[in-house]
Amino acid sequence: MFRCLFINKKELFDDLNRFDESYAPGYYEESDLAMRIRKKGLKVIYQPASVVIHHFAVSANNEKARIEQLEKNQEIFTKKWKSELNQLNKIKLIAFYLPQFHPIPENDLWWGKGFTEWTNVTRAKPNFEGHYQPQLPADLGFYDLRVPEVREEQANLAKKYGIYGFCYYYYWFNGKRLLHTPLDEVLKTGKPDFPFCICWANENWTRCWDGGNSELLMAQQHSHEDDLNFIKNLVPAFNDKRYIRINSKPLLLIYRADLLPNPQKTTEIWRNHCLKEGIGEIFIAYTQSFSLAKGLSVSGFDAGVEFPPHNLGPTIPVPDHNINTNFSGVYYDYKDIVQNFINKPHSKFNIFRSVLPSWDNTARRQNNSHIIINSTPEYYEKWLKNIVNETRAFKFGDEKIVFIVAWNEWAEGNYLEPNTKYGHKYLEATKNALNSYYFTEIT
Repeated sequence: MFRCLFINKKELFDDLNRFDESYAPGYYEESDLAMRIRKKGLKVIYQPASVVIHHFAVSANNEKARIEQLEKNQEIFTKKWKSELNQLNKIKLIAFYLPQFHPIPENDLWWGKGFTEWTNVTRAKPNFEGHYQPQLPADLGFYDLRVPEVREEQANLAKKYGIYGFCYYYYWFNGKRLLHTPLDEVLKTGKPDFPFCICWANENWTRCWDGGNSELLMAQQHSHEDDLNFIKNLVPAFNDKRYIRINSKPLLLIYRADLLPNPQKTTEIWRNHCLKEGIGEIFIAYTQSFSLAKGLSVSGFDAGVEFPPHNLGPTIPVPDHNINTNFSGVYYDYKDIVQNFINKPHSKFNIFRSVLPSWDNTARRQNNSHIIINSTPEYYEKWLKNIVNETRAFKFGDEKIVFIVAWNEWAEGNYLEPNTKYGHKYLEATKNALNSYYFTEIT
């Protein structure tokens, strides 16, 4: 990969003492200058999609001399900036985290006393021969997220296998919060000592689990007054030292940006309040879900986040060995999904890539579920490895982030936590993919 540095002020070039002569006649001098610009506290804007017309190989008389010069200067550069390069090349894996696994009064009312996500998980039945249902937890058991030891054990397991942090789904309905106890306890106790950020799940709650309007349980009503109240509620989290930041800006995700009546105004309210509170600038991203799954940008947002299971591609026929005669759902092939996402062209917008370990929401929707077949740790590792490598190549610094959807969405068959079929294999695949890149730490 070739690189080019453009500086728009000659005074800055002079102030930095121009190019380091030790790189003469060429190669890596612009990379060295970029590192010195960063060290000075200035910002280098990384644009991987730029087109540069390059007069090739003028720095050397022949190919052998060119390669020798390049290797010599690479060694000079990597030794000089060893610690900075090691830090800049680290990928942060952030896994979405579902705080559903504890009873709340609302779920008691809607679904029955003591209901949690485990209630759905345990009653699932196979839809076809060999269908892994119910999908049951292994090491962590049927945990209750009100228990601090459970949250600590989750964080320790995630750390062990290379997960950088969790992105908590945040349920806010015009001042009413649901499923807030786990995150509240994380903020209150300071434990676990594990990075986190927030994704506002700003859609309706329904009996169909689809965010639509049928059989409404809790409605989402957007207004600018509520925009302000919402961001006020996040200030304690943004001020937490564990909160995930991009270039010092707290990272906030919005699940359904397509439901915001005026996203430009909403994000403006959020940014202004954070500046007023001394938090500074915030980094706001939307998930590419529903109507945004095709790659549209949203005014007022800094970036998008890929969000499989949206935009998975074509379905496949119902398996011949189907045993549920009432089944009216759909099937996908994980192998096809992996290839579709790996082969996606680079977006012209700032998009963070994501991977999906698996998907099977039979536990929530037995007869009309969406099921991905052929999902295995091996294919998941292939997908994640590809996205990790691409992110290292095309993202810079704090934006070297890959999202995993998700850590613990058990009722949708979408999790990394150990189960009775695969044990730790998905976690091991995660660590393998993270460590797969050709760039090794400089010693």
